[in-house]
Amino acid sequence: MQNGTRLAAVDLGSNSFRLEIGRYEFGHVQRVEYLKETVRQGNGLDEDRNLTQDAMERGWACLARFGERLAGFPRAQVRAVATQTLREARNRDDFLSRGSEVLGYPIDVVSGPEEARLIYQGVARLLPQSDERRLVVDIGGRSTELILGQQFTPHAVASFRVGSVAWSQRYFANGDFTNQAFLAAEIAAKAVLDEALATFRPDAWDVAYGSSGTAGAVGDVLAAAGGPEGLITREGLNWLHDRVLRAQNADRLRMEGLKEERRAVIGGGISVLRAIFDLLEINEMQVAQGALRQGALYDLLDREQPGTDLRTTTVNGLMERFGVDVAHAEQVARTACALFDQAAPKDSERASRKLDWAARLHEIGCLISHSDYHRHGAYILDNTDAAGFAVPELHRLGVLVQGQRGKVRKLGADLDDPTFVLQLLSLRLAVALCHARRDPDTAGLRLQREGQRFYASARPGWGAAYPQSAHLLREEAQAWQKTPWELVLDLP
Repeated sequence: MQNGTRLAAVDLGSNSFRLEIGRYEFGHVQRVEYLKETVRQGNGLDEDRNLTQDAMERGWACLARFGERLAGFPRAQVRAVATQTLREARNRDDFLSRGSEVLGYPIDVVSGPEEARLIYQGVARLLPQSDERRLVVDIGGRSTELILGQQFTPHAVASFRVGSVAWSQRYFANGDFTNQAFLAAEIAAKAVLDEALATFRPDAWDVAYGSSGTAGAVGDVLAAAGGPEGLITREGLNWLHDRVLRAQNADRLRMEGLKEERRAVIGGGISVLRAIFDLLEINEMQVAQGALRQGALYDLLDREQPGTDLRTTTVNGLMERFGVDVAHAEQVARTACALFDQAAPKDSERASRKLDWAARLHEIGCLISHSDYHRHGAYILDNTDAAGFAVPELHRLGVLVQGQRGKVRKLGADLDDPTFVLQLLSLRLAVALCHARRDPDTAGLRLQREGQRFYASARPGWGAAYPQSAHLLREEAQAWQKTPWELVLDLP
């Protein structure tokens, strides 16, 4: 990546949406601009876990404003990440479809562990180099992430469904602050977070860092009251708890350093933070400058540097975990990508890379059962935590894995996307050509596309030399007959 390249990250949090624009300079990202809007989308989940129309409208309006600022940014230089509220929302696809359109860029819903990994990257990149063992705590609106790591490497990540917005709604619904409400909120938070103690125990880390909204808000108030800058102590947290109780209600809470938009969720945030201090025996916590959005920016860098894309490492790990026949998977991947590259338009490297991953993972379902292994593989990819991948990315890989055999038309709406169709056809052809589990003879084999029609041709005598392969390709052509696409063969 060239020095001076601009990068942008959009963080769709449960309480706030944030836009961070940075400039790449000699391996680091320098902030150029930062925008934040309090959207409170986490308040907009109804009893059926659907986002209300009003909550969606608030989010779309914010994303439209961000989109205007991002106009002209290349797609590869923008990453938009959505977290717990959109992980929970049953109608998230409705929001994401319109949201991606007004923003001008796709929005990735990430899993809890992936959110935690990105948070750690953001925190670590803005800290001095050190061998200290770090505990990072990020209390968001509807989830809390805990991470253990050293330098730039997270060693343990976890995400829990407890946060400032959710706990404020549940235990301080009318904005009233009472001892009983705080006690109930802290007990409930400890019940959710209790399983963290086995991994994040006090002897597993040297320094505790708090990132994002709640930690930043508490740190600002304590500093304004005369405490050390950027430090949350147990004594300071207890003092803040007492001050909030004396106010009795969020509308009456006035404290130097406390921003207006934070008052409505400060009760939930404090109760979760106090629970974590007690549970993990934290005496003091440093307020970190980095957070999810910085992690997303540096993740963009890693994806652009040859050999550093974490997703490739994750795919290799999944292959090992599920006992994939590596040699065969590589044969299929090489064949599929060679066919795809012949028919794909220019600048299709990203799609080719994703096809390579799908091909390498096409047999992960065999560990469960060889019967219907393609369906088992799709299920695994839809339900696994895979570092570096967003939820939609894993789903798309799963659809390719499921579609490698059987009826093509079962994939429905995905067949409207020409890039996906070419990926799918290339994978299915590669699986057929590699049926003998050895490198196929593809010399002279060509794949081209014209509109809705694909042409596959071979050199003279290929069909006679490899009758089984030719037979499988003819069956493949028949499989596409009841779809909007056609495969035409010339196999002399």
